Amino acid sequence: MSSPVIRIVAAVIRDGAGRTLLVRKRGATVFQQPGGKRDPDDADDLATLARELREELGCELLPGSARLLCHAGAAAANEPGHRVEAAVYTVDVCGEPVAQAEIAQLRWIDPAAPGELPIATLSREHILPLLPAHTPV
Repeated sequence: MSSPVIRIVAAVIRDGAGRTLLVRKRGATVFQQPGGKRDPDDADDLATLARELREELGCELLPGSARLLCHAGAAAANEPGHRVEAAVYTVDVCGEPVAQAEIAQLRWIDPAAPGELPIATLSREHILPLLPAHTPV
Protein backbone atom coordinates (compact mmCIF):
# COMPACT_ATOMS: atom_id res chain seq x y z
CA MET A 1 0.00 0.00 0.00
CA SER A 2 1.55 3.31 -1.06
CA SER A 3 1.47 6.53 0.91
CA PRO A 4 -0.90 9.31 -0.17
CA VAL A 5 0.93 11.95 -2.24
CA ILE A 6 0.85 15.69 -1.58
CA ARG A 7 1.93 17.71 -4.62
CA ILE A 8 3.56 21.06 -3.92
CA VAL A 9 5.56 23.82 -5.55
CA ALA A 10 8.62 25.02 -3.64
CA ALA A 11 10.91 28.03 -3.96
CA VAL A 12 14.64 28.41 -3.54
CA ILE A 13 15.33 32.04 -2.64
CA ARG A 14 19.00 33.04 -2.32
CA ASP A 15 20.52 36.19 -0.86
CA GLY A 16 23.64 38.04 -1.99
CA ALA A 17 25.84 35.84 0.22
CA GLY A 18 24.52 32.65 -1.41
CA ARG A 19 22.40 31.64 1.57
CA THR A 20 18.99 30.12 0.98
CA LEU A 21 15.79 30.88 2.84
CA LEU A 22 14.03 28.19 4.85
CA VAL A 23 10.75 28.57 6.71
CA ARG A 24 9.13 26.85 9.67
CA LYS A 25 5.35 26.66 9.71
CA ARG A 26 3.38 27.18 12.92
CA GLY A 27 3.16 23.90 14.82
CA ALA A 28 6.03 22.32 12.83
CA THR A 29 9.45 21.42 14.17
CA VAL A 30 11.39 21.37 10.88
CA PHE A 31 12.40 24.01 8.37
CA GLN A 32 11.64 23.68 4.67
CA GLN A 33 11.56 25.61 1.41
CA PRO A 34 8.79 28.19 1.10
CA GLY A 35 5.88 27.20 -1.11
CA GLY A 36 2.80 25.05 -0.91
CA LYS A 37 -0.06 23.25 -2.56
CA ARG A 38 -1.74 24.48 -5.72
CA ASP A 39 -5.15 26.08 -5.22
CA PRO A 40 -7.89 25.40 -7.78
CA ASP A 41 -7.59 29.02 -8.98
CA ASP A 42 -3.82 28.76 -9.60
CA ALA A 43 -3.16 28.48 -13.33
CA ASP A 44 0.23 26.80 -12.98
CA ASP A 45 3.28 26.27 -10.74
CA LEU A 46 4.40 29.89 -10.97
CA ALA A 47 0.96 31.21 -10.05
CA THR A 48 1.07 28.96 -6.98
CA LEU A 49 4.54 30.19 -6.04
CA ALA A 50 3.58 33.84 -6.52
CA ARG A 51 0.51 33.40 -4.29
CA GLU A 52 2.37 31.46 -1.60
CA LEU A 53 5.26 33.96 -1.47
CA ARG A 54 2.84 36.86 -1.21
CA GLU A 55 0.69 35.20 1.50
CA GLU A 56 3.43 33.61 3.61
CA LEU A 57 6.40 35.96 3.13
CA GLY A 58 4.89 39.27 2.00
CA CYS A 59 7.13 39.47 -1.06
CA GLU A 60 6.56 39.29 -4.80
CA LEU A 61 7.92 36.77 -7.29
CA LEU A 62 9.93 38.70 -9.88
CA PRO A 63 8.49 37.94 -13.33
CA GLY A 64 10.83 35.92 -15.51
CA SER A 65 13.12 34.92 -12.62
CA ALA A 66 11.82 31.40 -11.98
CA ARG A 67 13.96 28.48 -13.18
CA LEU A 68 13.03 24.85 -12.61
CA LEU A 69 15.67 23.30 -10.36
CA CYS A 70 14.25 19.80 -9.97
CA HIS A 71 11.33 17.52 -9.27
CA ALA A 72 11.84 15.63 -6.00
CA GLY A 73 9.95 13.51 -3.52
CA ALA A 74 10.31 12.46 0.11
CA ALA A 75 8.31 11.57 3.19
CA ALA A 76 6.17 14.56 4.14
CA ALA A 77 7.60 16.50 7.08
CA ASN A 78 4.29 17.64 8.58
CA GLU A 79 1.80 14.99 7.42
CA PRO A 80 2.69 11.57 8.87
CA GLY A 81 2.14 8.68 6.47
CA HIS A 82 2.18 10.96 3.41
CA ARG A 83 4.72 11.54 0.68
CA VAL A 84 5.43 14.99 -0.78
CA GLU A 85 6.32 15.49 -4.44
CA ALA A 86 7.63 18.91 -5.35
CA ALA A 87 8.38 20.99 -8.40
CA VAL A 88 11.24 23.16 -7.12
CA TYR A 89 12.12 26.52 -8.69
CA THR A 90 14.92 28.97 -8.02
CA VAL A 91 13.34 32.44 -7.90
CA ASP A 92 14.11 36.07 -7.21
CA VAL A 93 11.75 38.15 -5.12
CA CYS A 94 10.96 41.81 -4.63
CA GLY A 95 10.69 42.86 -1.00
CA GLU A 96 12.20 41.53 2.20
CA PRO A 97 10.64 38.20 3.23
CA VAL A 98 8.88 38.33 6.60
CA ALA A 99 7.13 35.52 8.49
CA GLN A 100 3.37 35.91 8.22
CA ALA A 101 0.21 33.81 7.81
CA GLU A 102 1.16 30.21 8.72
CA ILE A 103 4.91 30.89 8.83
CA ALA A 104 6.35 31.08 12.35
CA GLN A 105 10.05 31.55 11.60
CA LEU A 106 12.52 32.30 8.79
CA ARG A 107 16.13 31.18 8.64
CA TRP A 108 18.84 32.00 6.06
CA ILE A 109 21.34 29.13 5.81
CA ASP A 110 24.42 28.17 3.84
CA PRO A 111 23.10 25.25 1.75
CA ALA A 112 26.49 23.53 1.90
CA ALA A 113 26.65 23.73 5.70
CA PRO A 114 23.15 23.75 7.20
CA GLY A 115 24.44 22.55 10.57
CA GLU A 116 22.14 20.90 13.09
CA LEU A 117 19.04 22.87 12.11
CA PRO A 118 16.08 20.47 11.83
CA ILE A 119 15.36 20.45 8.08
CA ALA A 120 12.72 18.49 6.17
CA THR A 121 14.09 15.50 4.26
CA LEU A 122 13.00 16.95 0.91
CA SER A 123 15.08 20.08 1.50
CA ARG A 124 18.07 18.49 3.25
CA GLU A 125 18.54 15.49 0.95
CA HIS A 126 17.19 16.61 -2.42
CA ILE A 127 17.23 20.42 -2.76
CA LEU A 128 20.14 21.81 -0.71
CA PRO A 129 22.72 19.46 -2.30
CA LEU A 130 21.85 20.96 -5.71
CA LEU A 131 22.72 24.50 -4.61
CA PRO A 132 26.25 25.79 -5.02
CA ALA A 133 27.72 27.21 -1.83
CA HIS A 134 28.48 30.93 -1.48
CA THR A 135 27.40 31.82 -4.99
CA PRO A 136 25.95 35.34 -5.15
CA VAL A 137 22.64 35.66 -6.93
